[in-house]
Amino acid sequence: MRVVETELPGTYRIFPQRYEDERGHFYEAARYSRLTEETGLPFTVRQVNSSVSRRGTLRGIHVGDVPADASKLVTCVRGAVLDFMVDLRVGSPTFGRYAMTRLDAAEGVSLYLPGSIGHAFLALEDGSCVTYLLSAEYVPGAMVDLDALDPELALPWGLTEPPVRSPKDAAAPSLAEVLASGRLPRHTSCAPPRPRTAPLS
Repeated sequence: MRVVETELPGTYRIFPQRYEDERGHFYEAARYSRLTEETGLPFTVRQVNSSVSRRGTLRGIHVGDVPADASKLVTCVRGAVLDFMVDLRVGSPTFGRYAMTRLDAAEGVSLYLPGSIGHAFLALEDGSCVTYLLSAEYVPGAMVDLDALDPELALPWGLTEPPVRSPKDAAAPSLAEVLASGRLPRHTSCAPPRPRTAPLS
């Protein structure tokens, strides 16, 4: 696999190497040692979530409340989604910026992000299934919601019709309102990656 840091420090895209034959294909989606090597932080799975969405469903933006010490590995295992990671770390040099990635089951690209990064996606196909490997168990109330359509963020969703959203997501406050509430995580320097012991495969 190839692990590449995105435009937002501390977040990564993971590109698997596919092996194909007459049966289909196989790829390694994640490996503990590689994630630890690249991110400088151990990643131990404590919870696994899956969401299935109809086309046009918009989920998020969600971010961990302070302190946000959890991280997640996000993969689309069926269908396709347009995914956004948004830097909501107060004091970060890239605060308010985003990294956009198309995730689909055919390519198998995954995203690694700390809990302090906002996350949202738009389902591009009916039945799109996204899995989340989480390094910490969910704690009710320890999540902050933001309006994914906030003009201040100006995320390029490319919508041609109103998205399908949960009442909670549709009523989520703007970035300015959440910033004023003091609930956003603060920026801390990302731990440097450990020296590589082998070339990227």
